[in-house]
Amino acid sequence: MLVSALLTSVGINFGLCVLFWTLYSSLRKQPANYHVYAPRLLSDGQSQGSSTFRLERLLPTPDWVRRAWQSSEEELLSSSGLDAVVFMRIITFSLRVITLAVVIGVFILLPVNFSGDQLHDVNFANLTSSSLDIFTVSNVKDGSNRLWAHFCAVYLLTIFVCFLLYHEYKYVSSRRISYFLSSKPQPHQFTILVRSVPVSAGITNDTKKLYKRLIHLQREPTASKSQPGSFFGLFEAKDDLVDHYEKKLEDLQENVRLVQSDVSMAGEEVRAAFVSFKSRYGAAVALHIQQADNPTQMVAEQAPEPHDVYWPLFSESFMRRWISQLIVIVACILLTALFLIPVVVVQGLTNLSQLEIWLPFLKSILNVAFVSQVVTGYLPSLILQLFLMMIPPIMKFLSSVQGHISISEIIKSACNKVLWFTIWNIYFANVLSGSVFSQIFIFLEPKNVPARLAVAVPAQASFFIAYVVTSGWTSTTSELFRLIPLICSLIRKCFSGNTNNELKDPAFPYHGVLPRVLFFGLLGITYFFLAPLILPFLLVYFCLAYTIYSNQFINVYAPLYETAGKFWPIVHNSMIFSLLLMHAIAVGIFTLKKLPLASSLVFPLPVITLIFNAYCRKRFLPIFVAYSAETLIKKDREDINDATTAEFFNKLVAAYQDPALLPVQYSSDSNRERTSLLSPV
Repeated sequence: MLVSALLTSVGINFGLCVLFWTLYSSLRKQPANYHVYAPRLLSDGQSQGSSTFRLERLLPTPDWVRRAWQSSEEELLSSSGLDAVVFMRIITFSLRVITLAVVIGVFILLPVNFSGDQLHDVNFANLTSSSLDIFTVSNVKDGSNRLWAHFCAVYLLTIFVCFLLYHEYKYVSSRRISYFLSSKPQPHQFTILVRSVPVSAGITNDTKKLYKRLIHLQREPTASKSQPGSFFGLFEAKDDLVDHYEKKLEDLQENVRLVQSDVSMAGEEVRAAFVSFKSRYGAAVALHIQQADNPTQMVAEQAPEPHDVYWPLFSESFMRRWISQLIVIVACILLTALFLIPVVVVQGLTNLSQLEIWLPFLKSILNVAFVSQVVTGYLPSLILQLFLMMIPPIMKFLSSVQGHISISEIIKSACNKVLWFTIWNIYFANVLSGSVFSQIFIFLEPKNVPARLAVAVPAQASFFIAYVVTSGWTSTTSELFRLIPLICSLIRKCFSGNTNNELKDPAFPYHGVLPRVLFFGLLGITYFFLAPLILPFLLVYFCLAYTIYSNQFINVYAPLYETAGKFWPIVHNSMIFSLLLMHAIAVGIFTLKKLPLASSLVFPLPVITLIFNAYCRKRFLPIFVAYSAETLIKKDREDINDATTAEFFNKLVAAYQDPALLPVQYSSDSNRERTSLLSPV
């Protein structure tokens, strides 16, 4: 991509960002738009719009920016929970990494790259018509001692990132424990979910038979029931028989709770149950003990919060969930392969000569300088972004059919899927420069991977800069503007004349936002020493992200669930992978640049990084899986002196309401996540 095409893309996206920023700064002050730009404040009663017209409302003001930057962690914790705090820590962590990368990359490595003479055919007098390769490590002469600056930079950034990762892992772990110790007793702390419960032999069948027999006897004429009594105690009167059956049926109801009559007659049982204990420690002990000789039966897991339960797959068996997971894996692979089609199309758009071969009838139009700059600079990243908008909802759906019992687990699983989908399809598929089908087999030969990546990655620097400004700058600013809710609000006003029947406060879309933040972190780490020109654009993105998402947590998003920071291990794993990828590319670069000593000295870095990762997994990861016995016992002892504990245990009995077991008049819930677990056959 030419410098002029990149500047065109940056200019278009910068203009869109300014437009969205200005419109939001004005529209957010209009009382009619409070339900769009401040639904959280309205529902909390913190904002009451006045219908009085004032001229200053039409003028955009940046006062919200100051409030977003000055909001403290404690304020965010009290209003949006620990998950929001951890998410903002992810952005500040990325800001620190990118800031150091900018200092080293822009002020040291970029001048070294630009002053190189490896690319002799570059027209330095007219940089706008030149390739961005002159700003990459490709312009440094082979065997030059200047490459040692890049070598030192790789070591320095690795040490800094590992130091920050350790500090953040330790900090988030401590906040997670503190958050638990300061919380009030919650139902999920005392409850486990037991799934794949074996069918109780005969109980349901006996209940069905007794129920039918009882109904039959009750429907017989009264005269037929008043026959003579027993003969030597061998035969009972039917009245006594009815009483006997009723008593026996009541006893059986202690073991099996009947659902609606048509469902209970089908003889089905819910093979899962929430089991509550009188202490958190007792629940934890039961959770970590194998309940049955067959490990696929009586599978226990930590119960989610009552409002976080995902009911549709509540009673699915172990085998069905296992098969569903296999199907989802295959579906993700097929989706990844199918997405290569738009990637190849996008790569064709970045190459003007190749585009003229594909579409010769557009040659005359493409000869216009501005059109060619828009097509090669802005259009590819825009098309890719439009396709990517479909991926988070698809991955959320695939995660929902895997058998997760909670919405938060579904979102966490979707985050992982979207992240690795993005890394493969946006990073690896694009760095192979459109010839993905001929080079995909290099991953079957690990020894060839560093050399191939060393050639391909720097060549795609301009494309990823355009991708950052489109998917990063513009997309994040459009999140601030909330175009779709605004349009829906206007349409609703036109047809109904009011906006009283609004949707509930939206939940933060972690599965759509978090993978993007982590992917840009990967771009910053891997391109840090290859093409430092991308770093200022990433720095702008993370500054925008911090400002905008902090504002949205204050005004828009309400917490739907609380995982107490369980998203952080995803961040840690992503950063470790980014470092290892940077090391692999560094080995390939120094080998191609005929600096074998530097290439050899890079090899200790991935080993040290993996050892560091193994230590962190042993030291911190268990805290995110379950709380320690020490913490649980300490919290249980605190409850002994709490006067509200008895009231809590009284409410705990009905905390998890199974929709299938509710009375008939209360079971007609239209919410898909609360629909009946059993249906008539």
